[in-house]
Amino acid sequence: MTSDPAAGAATQGWTPGRRLGVDVGTVRVGVALSDATGTLASPLVTLRRAKDQSDLDRLAELVVTEEVVEVVVGLPTHLSGASGASARDASAYARALASRIGDVPVHLVDERLSTVTATSHLRAGGIDARRQRAVIDQAAAVVILQSHLDGRSRTGTDSRGRHS
Repeated sequence: MTSDPAAGAATQGWTPGRRLGVDVGTVRVGVALSDATGTLASPLVTLRRAKDQSDLDRLAELVVTEEVVEVVVGLPTHLSGASGASARDASAYARALASRIGDVPVHLVDERLSTVTATSHLRAGGIDARRQRAVIDQAAAVVILQSHLDGRSRTGTDSRGRHS
C-alpha cells in the first residue's frame, strides 16, 4: 500500500483494467468503479461500515468479481495538508482492505474537497439535499477515482510529466 498515487505503477506502468475508488466515512463507505480502460469513473454502491468488518469483505468481493487491478482510497487531509483522525481512519481502512485483496495495489490519494465537489455536482444535476444523502458517498468516491484517473496518462507518466 502506498500514499503516492503514482508510486504503485512506478515499476509496472499503466495496467489496463478496472479501478475501484473508495470514500471512507465513519458510517458509510462510498464505492466507485472505472470502466475497463481506466478512463471513466461511475458510482457503484454505498456500504454501511460494520463493526464485524463485513464492509471490507464486500469490497474484497467486488475486487474479485469486477476484476479490479487497483484500488484508490481517499485520504481526507486538512486543507493545510495535515492529517487528522479521519485520515488515520482511512489509512487503517486501506491497510485492512489491502490485507484482504492480495496483490491488487491499494493507494491512498488526497481527497481534499471531494465531498464538496460531489455535492456541487449533484446540486448542478438537480438533485436536492434530501435526495443527495443517499448518493453523496458514491459521488465522492467518483470524484476521488476520476481525479486519480485524470492524473495519469496511459503512457505511464502522470499529469506533471513524472514517470509513474
